[in-house]
Order: sequence, then structure tokens, then C-alpha cells
Amino acid sequence: MNRLVNLLKSEQVIAYPTEAVFGLGCDPLSQSAVEKLLVLKQRPVEKGLILVAPELDFLLPFIETKDFTPQHWARLQAQYARPTTWVVPAHAEVPAFLTGKFDSIAVRLCRHPAVVQLCQATGFALTSTSANLTGLPPCKTAEEVRSQFGEYFPVVDMPVGGAKNPSEIRDLLTNQIVRQG
Repeated sequence: MNRLVNLLKSEQVIAYPTEAVFGLGCDPLSQSAVEKLLVLKQRPVEKGLILVAPELDFLLPFIETKDFTPQHWARLQAQYARPTTWVVPAHAEVPAFLTGKFDSIAVRLCRHPAVVQLCQATGFALTSTSANLTGLPPCKTAEEVRSQFGEYFPVVDMPVGGAKNPSEIRDLLTNQIVRQG
């Protein structure tokens, strides 16, 4: 785990397990790391990225909270039966390489042990996009990650959580479903 933490702190991309699939992650404030991730994933910057962390404190610097009601705060912090990602207003200083063409950002509280360990050791939230090459299914094991990205690709060798599907995505302010989970 120390090697992977050092890679993250050195602006590299790693794969790590989440609730349902492996994600590709890096330091969200490192433009060079995010650009490496986008090239690796073959993902257009316009789509934006999800950020994950085990605690809200890691995510708050990215969120504009001035219009939040107590209901919004409760929704954002609740624990759900399935992984739930929230689209929230982005703080004005969040870089476009994270938000893409949007003025919002997607965030998720993820308490998978790998995410907890990585965020606590690095001190930052992680970007999260499914670990798979375009046209291939998301990886559900470390072996699948190595098969798609190469045998030496840095990966946290832990199992994914028990969720059957990737996270549901909802708009925090309206509670509307953006992507079914």
C-alpha cells in the first residue's frame, strides 16, 4: 500500500477497488495526473469525473455549499443500500479538468477499506472512473485490471465490495436520477 500511496503523491494513476468495480484514481488537484488518467481511459475531459472519499471533509473543498438546505446535507451524508454518487454545485475554483463542461461535480462517500486507506494516507480525495478500456466491461478483480492495463499496472489487490452495480448518480439539489445504479 505504501508504494501505491507514493505513486498517488507522485501524480500517477492507480487502480483500486470500490463498492462494485475497480476504479482508476489519482490526485484530483494534479492536472498532469488527471490528464494521464483521461488518456489511459480514453475519456473526453468534457465528461468530468467523480471524486470519492470516505469522509465529507475530503470532498468539501470541491463543493459550493452556500445554497444547501438541511435536507441537502442529510442526503449527501446518508448511507444508502447501494453506492450513490451526488452531482453537486462545484466550488468556483474547481478546475475544468475535473468538472468538464459542467458547473457541477460528482462526489461519493465511499467507505471501501481501500478508499479509506488511500485517502487517509494521501490526505486527498481520489478521482474515480471505472477501470476499463473503451468497449470492455469494468474490471471486478485486480487480475482483470492487469489483463486490460498490463501486468505491471499499479493496483490495490483487494476485493471489490458487495454492490452488484456501479453507483447510482443523482442530482443533490433535485434528487433526480442521472444514472441508474
